[in-house]
Amino acid sequence: MPVTINDVAKEAGISTSTVSKVLNHWTTISPETTARVNAAIAKLNYTPNARAVSFARKSTRNIVYLTSLGKDEAYRNPHMFDIMCGVHKELTKHNYTLALVDISDEAYPGESVHNVIEGKCADGLIIHGSAVTKELSKSITQQNYPHIIIGHPGFESSLCWIDTNHGLAGQFAAKHMISCGYKDVAFIGGRKTDYISMQRQKGFIGGMYEYGYHIPDIHIGYTDSSIPESCEAACSMLISHRPPQAIVCENNTIALGVIKAVEKLKLKVPEEVALLVFDTYPYSGILSPKPTVIDINVYDMGVQAGATILRKLKNPSLLVQSYTTLPIVIQGQSTQPLRKQ
Repeated sequence: MPVTINDVAKEAGISTSTVSKVLNHWTTISPETTARVNAAIAKLNYTPNARAVSFARKSTRNIVYLTSLGKDEAYRNPHMFDIMCGVHKELTKHNYTLALVDISDEAYPGESVHNVIEGKCADGLIIHGSAVTKELSKSITQQNYPHIIIGHPGFESSLCWIDTNHGLAGQFAAKHMISCGYKDVAFIGGRKTDYISMQRQKGFIGGMYEYGYHIPDIHIGYTDSSIPESCEAACSMLISHRPPQAIVCENNTIALGVIKAVEKLKLKVPEEVALLVFDTYPYSGILSPKPTVIDINVYDMGVQAGATILRKLKNPSLLVQSYTTLPIVIQGQSTQPLRKQ
């Protein structure tokens, strides 16, 4: 039969509650008693039941990360793995585990969150922004459950969230283009309903305007972020009566479509049209010529998310709604300073 906590208590000549306190590192237990318990544990080769220890602590030391893990999710949400790695790094430093929960097959929206909270299988939740709804927000905040949302939820709420400042990233793109001397610049992004794309577009257009340059409507493209639609949008701009000097691509897949259009029209990058791309993942490493990139360290954002959820565990009333991690410009071969005429 397996050794129980009662066996340890009997061997050490103390109560089971005292053994439990030793296992949970109570500072009120004397060193002598702790030594007797540890000796009994070693003699009996006792392994504490993790669930029982968690119950005694009123803590699981586990954080659940909720996101969609469906097929091809890496392409729809390319930064997810880097974010999770950052979260895991921070949590393990503080002896917490990270568990993944898939929301792609939920019977109803919020089912996974309900199960985690009711099952008491985690001390807190980290939730990808795409999984957040107003109903889910209400459920979490009503129960005051420790949480952090990755990405702005897209509506006003009392949820805790952190995000990268995509508008600021757009401004960085404008600043780089102006520093190279590009004035007629186009922007090709996703749909008008795509929050990240629209924030980047808004920041870019606003940044160009601050430098005194207006982006005409014909130089703003909306696509489904697919290669065919991005290629078509770029072709239309590049064969127009007023082709842009450069194109800003809101994501890597759009960049692939734009490169296809450039090759189709037999143009040279950056001599005849320059390109700027947001994010290094997943295709920037294989694009030719090597693109200039506006990148955000999403691994660091994951670290910040891990640190924030641990702060929430200590102070459940803490409200965190902030942008974190500055974008950086990685100079490639797809942009270059223009020669003065």
